[in-house]
Formats: sequence, structure tokens, C-alpha cells
Amino acid sequence: MSIVDLHMHTFFSTDGEFSPETLIGLCSQANLRLIAVTDHNCVRGIAPAMEAAKLAGIRLIPGTELDCILDGIYLHLLGYGIDWTDRRFKELEEDVLAQERKKSGRMLEFAHRELGLQFNDEVCLELAHDGIITGEIIGETALSDSRNLENPILTPYQAGGNRSDNPFVNFYWDYFSQGTPGFIPTHYISFHEANQLILETGGFSVLAHPAITVGRDEARIRQMAEAGMRGMEVYSSYHSPEDLEYFGGLADRIGLLKTIGSDFHGKTKPAVRLGFRDGDFGQDGLYRLLSQEFFPGEPAEP
Repeated sequence: MSIVDLHMHTFFSTDGEFSPETLIGLCSQANLRLIAVTDHNCVRGIAPAMEAAKLAGIRLIPGTELDCILDGIYLHLLGYGIDWTDRRFKELEEDVLAQERKKSGRMLEFAHRELGLQFNDEVCLELAHDGIITGEIIGETALSDSRNLENPILTPYQAGGNRSDNPFVNFYWDYFSQGTPGFIPTHYISFHEANQLILETGGFSVLAHPAITVGRDEARIRQMAEAGMRGMEVYSSYHSPEDLEYFGGLADRIGLLKTIGSDFHGKTKPAVRLGFRDGDFGQDGLYRLLSQEFFPGEPAEP
């Protein structure tokens, strides 16, 4: 049974589904005892999540997930134990949101003109958080529109298709992520800027789901570790057994903390569940280690 999950999202992430309070309720149902809410470039969900977690008897570490770039590669850097009241987090979020709003119209145009998808833009806007239309929202809206039933573009994401496990986010990855036809870059901060912000606000940084960002690039991961990155998300919903073995061994060789994160979003990633259930990998030890660090003086047993 999983007791630790250090990577999850509320609706303060543009692709998240649940309020902080509802998310904490789901964590309680999943018997999680130590969690971190890590919204994209955002800390607005931390205060309500902390209050709900306290009532539920769950330990919550304040966190965030910063989009950043290293050598042209888009990364997700998790920050734990940050001073989330630092104004720089708000400034960063406002900058990213402004860029994402400008991109929304161009993404809709690509979906209509280049992919030949039919849907009402107003439906996308109704699903959008903070006025931002994401690739996931476009996928959800197009898949729900009967006019697209015969469009082969969507066949892999429909029931029984080879991309139907997480259809909305898979659609985003296939058509709007880095290296795909509809990709529109956002000017994120550098890895070093993100890492420095986390460190300067009292936190420590962890590389999220490395298999789908840097891959098995040991030199680059060592570079990040040398810059002060403390851990790596070895146990991820996106990692195969071979990934677990590789990144676990690499973390041991480099001396990085091995963390656990589901990257739970709700309907955007329906195949992703809270917690990590595959195998025994010492969650009790991680629970005790982080409990002693963030909740000193309190009992460290799960």
C-alpha cells in the first residue's frame, strides 16, 4: 500500500481537475500519509490544501512544479519545502499565464486548420482555467464532438485505441508538446534559475519523471545534481520496470534522493492513480526521512 505521493495537481494547474479540498479528500481515501501538492508554476493551492490536510491528519509538504529549460530541453523541476509566500512565485506564475493565454488562439487555429478537427471554441473556453486553453482541453472537446467520429486523427484516442489510456494528455503530447507539429514555445526560466529560486526560498529540488524529459542522459542529470538538485523522481507513473532500475541505480551512484510521485491530475490522466503501488521500495524510509525534515519534533512513524 502506498503512503507517500509527492507529485499531484489541483485545478490551480491549468490541466488539473480537482479543488485542493477535494484532492485532499481523495488522498485520505487512498490512505496516503505524506503528500505534496505541486501545481505547475503556481503556489495558490498550498494554503487550502494545508488546511484540508491538517483536518484529514495527512502531512503535507508545500511544493510546486516549475517548468524550465536546460540546453533546449523542457524540464519539470519539483520544489519541496519552499517558502510559498515569496512574491517571486506569484510573479513567475503571472508571466507564464500571460504567455499561455496568448498561445490559446494559435492552438485552436492549428487544431482546426491543420488537423481538420471540428468543435466549438466556446466549449474549450468553458473548460479552461484562468482563460488558458490547453492541448488536453482541445483533445477532450474534439473527442466529445460527434463530427469527429470519422476523423482518423482521433482514432488512437478513442475507446480501444492505442493511446486511449490517457487520451487527453496523449493528444497533447502527440500534437502540442516539444518536437511535435503544433508546438508553440513558452519562454520558461532556465533550469538554473528554477533551481536557484527553490533553494533561495528554503526548499530542495527534484527532477520530475526523468524518463519523459531528459531520458537516460546521465551527464545532464549529473550536471543538475552538481548545481544543487537534491533528488530524482525515480518512482513515477510513467516509468517502466526498466526505468525504475536504471534511474534508481543512477540516483544511488550520484547520491540523489529517490522520490515517489504519481503526477495525478484527474480526468486529464485517468490511468494515473494517487500513490505508487508497484513493488516494495522503502516508502516507510522515505516517509520517516521527510517527516523528520519537515515535521521535526513530531512522531516519524507512518
